[in-house]
Amino acid sequence: MLRQLSQLRSARNQPLLARGCQLFRVVASREITSDIAQQEDPNFHEMTEFFIENARYYVEERLANKAEGPGKRPIPPEQKRQAVKGILDIVKPCNAVLAVHFPVRKDNGAIEVIHAYRAQHSHHRVPCKGGIRYSADVNSDEVQALATLMTFKCAVVDVPFGGAKGGIAINPHNYSDGELERITRRFTVELAKKGFIGPGLDVPAPDMGTGEKEMAWMVDTYDMTLGHGNINAYACVTGKPISRGGIHGRISATGRGVYHGIDNFLKSEKYCKLIGLKPGLKDKTFVVQGFGNVGLHSCRYLHRFGAKCIGVIERDGSIFNQNGIDPKNLEDYKLQHGTILGFPGAEMTTTDLLEADCDILIPAAGEKQITSKNAHNIKAKVIAEGANGPTTPAADKILIDKNVLVIPDLYLNAGGVTVSYFEWLKNLNHVSYGRLTWKYEKESNKYLLGSVAESLKHAFNKEIPIMPTDAFTERIAGASEKDIVHSGLEFTMERSARRIMLVADEYNLGLDVRTAAYIVSLEKIFGTYVDAGLTF
Repeated sequence: MLRQLSQLRSARNQPLLARGCQLFRVVASREITSDIAQQEDPNFHEMTEFFIENARYYVEERLANKAEGPGKRPIPPEQKRQAVKGILDIVKPCNAVLAVHFPVRKDNGAIEVIHAYRAQHSHHRVPCKGGIRYSADVNSDEVQALATLMTFKCAVVDVPFGGAKGGIAINPHNYSDGELERITRRFTVELAKKGFIGPGLDVPAPDMGTGEKEMAWMVDTYDMTLGHGNINAYACVTGKPISRGGIHGRISATGRGVYHGIDNFLKSEKYCKLIGLKPGLKDKTFVVQGFGNVGLHSCRYLHRFGAKCIGVIERDGSIFNQNGIDPKNLEDYKLQHGTILGFPGAEMTTTDLLEADCDILIPAAGEKQITSKNAHNIKAKVIAEGANGPTTPAADKILIDKNVLVIPDLYLNAGGVTVSYFEWLKNLNHVSYGRLTWKYEKESNKYLLGSVAESLKHAFNKEIPIMPTDAFTERIAGASEKDIVHSGLEFTMERSARRIMLVADEYNLGLDVRTAAYIVSLEKIFGTYVDAGLTF
């Protein structure tokens, strides 16, 4: 937990100097009773709250100074401070946490008790939104931390959801498909009975250890129970198969968002100058930790746009090739063999590739992978947080001291929830994107070419053939659903990056992009509460 002590700055939080630019990372008057800021292995939930409090330090006084009463009437300064403090206090704790324990019959006839959780962090926007993960490490603390992170993730990319997260404490590899289906369906019933699932209540999605298959079971179960007769029932879950109301581009969305986030920051001459890199992705080397859904698609998009993957870290080992690893070939190999080990396009290595000499490091596995123990040895100039919570507060400070740009999880891996939002809207609208306009746009483009040809004929008194380029020919039919999804995601990531950069400049945060992102989210969440009538 966090508490406010003296107003004196601790030595470790003094302003930093980097490449002639003063980088202010001020935690100042806030200390941590359990010393989260220095722990090698901090509590995940407290770690998330630390980052929130760090941002709160910057915004609380400013929000109090800007606050106005109804009708813009004057308010005593102390009353404003108390009101702002109260609203920010609401933002921190989880609003509701569910723990359920239910029996499931296994294929061999044995009965096993399953432990599952769902946390709804914030109802400032509804429905709540967050994934369901299947992992042996799932517990109440983890889902609360992830639900908290989801609230700020949604806010930073302007997705109008409150944060939620859920999980079942199992290793899915130890269960048959039949057993997983029984577990998933029973969990869905428990969520429905307690009001933790529904198109306007709480909308789960895939996460670690889950995918389209599990989401199809969940939506089917909800549709047959609490959602029976509800025309919007299929909006209770996102990440579904296309045939069950899913959306094109959802599977690759998080990885594609990681690519866009890295690209946006590496386009910035200011940030590239601070970390000593040339702007752009071209010829940048990167290492990815985790070759699951997020890591795979991050690799594919980065590779497609000129970066070079030189290392991949998985649970069972790592592979390395300084000349580059082709992500598509590695994907095919893993699908065939169930592992990346033995891939002919790279060598197996026992070296810790988190500390490899590369431009970009993408932790896309579990939380707390970069700590005070290994942060000093990180050689990458950019840490791109594809996973949730991979960097501890102590490591975060070490990296900023070393002039490393950490692109934070709440922004960088928000591609999944962004496209989930598009899927949710599709389900509520009951029509695919592009379906109503595709034919019209195709005919309009043909008429446009004809109009140009006719104008040239009148101008030069002869027929001048119009030859559309390959790019125009490809797009002449208008935007497909995938085109619209990709365009919407790119716009969202670009706009959010610009806002984060502006706030970092406004608060003179230097390379502390994480605090800037949390400030953006805090200000938006605060504004939502005020607009809802929780005023002064």
